[in-house]
Amino acid sequence: MSSKGSRVLGLGHYQPSKVLTNEDLSKIVDTNDEWIQSRVGIKERRIAEKESVADMATEAAAKALTDAGLTAADIDLVVVATCSNIDRVPNTACRVADRLGIEAPGAFDVNTACSGFSHALATADHAIRAGASTTALVIGVEKLSDFTDWTDRSTCVIFGDGAGAAVITGTNDAKPGVGPVVWGSVPSMSDVVRIEATHPYIAQEGQTVFRWAITTLAPLARKAAEAAGVAMEDVAAFVGHQANLRIIEGIAKKLQAPNAIIATDIIESGNTSAASVPLALSKMVERGELTSGAPVLLFGFGGGLTYAGQIIYVP
Repeated sequence: MSSKGSRVLGLGHYQPSKVLTNEDLSKIVDTNDEWIQSRVGIKERRIAEKESVADMATEAAAKALTDAGLTAADIDLVVVATCSNIDRVPNTACRVADRLGIEAPGAFDVNTACSGFSHALATADHAIRAGASTTALVIGVEKLSDFTDWTDRSTCVIFGDGAGAAVITGTNDAKPGVGPVVWGSVPSMSDVVRIEATHPYIAQEGQTVFRWAITTLAPLARKAAEAAGVAMEDVAAFVGHQANLRIIEGIAKKLQAPNAIIATDIIESGNTSAASVPLALSKMVERGELTSGAPVLLFGFGGGLTYAGQIIYVP
């Protein structure tokens, strides 16, 4: 049976215990704390030493299930957003489902890099609306340290590892808890962020990405709020992809959401690609910064160049 929409029931996140500070990086490459903070705003990031992509995804998902007050038996769809799983088959979603004891779910991975979580969330929402699912587990997870060139100071200072997850379920309320998605891409610019077989390390044209993000994305993020019928002055928080503090600040300034808390998890977590939006959101809710029912604007963007965003209401 289909539902009119979906709502978020619970959130969870996981970060590895190893902290890599800017001072630590200065001993590896020619850089320093001032140089890193002035350019990208990052103070530290987490690095997975023993954890795999599936390990981190499972930890975040288990916490989201607990937060939602549900068990594995309640889940019939698992969607994982990642671009850093080193295994082709099985996909991460199947491994997470197996570890959590979820029986016979729809299970697949989504790879749109940094916008992955919002794409995955929208896909799960659509499945619920269509009647293909009743309750879904949506995860964003990355182990970008596996694809980082630690001799390249332009990229190794940026990326970190982690996971965030959400549980969503069907609802027939007049105001669904997950708003319509606004998504798209710029295929002609898709190679400005790359992890290619011939060069299996993250490479990017940083200035090109910066200009695109600053000049293009704020109006698209506003469209996501408009699609959900939420005025910008009512947006309680803006959780954008944690790409670069300067990008986040630039987009936030143009959003014109005067009462929104701006997520800046980039400072302590670095850029965790598809994990960054749910990771930042889960931590904000855990810290008590957002009240239940508050509308939050999610917006992922990056590799592809892809983007996706929607309004969700805090569980």
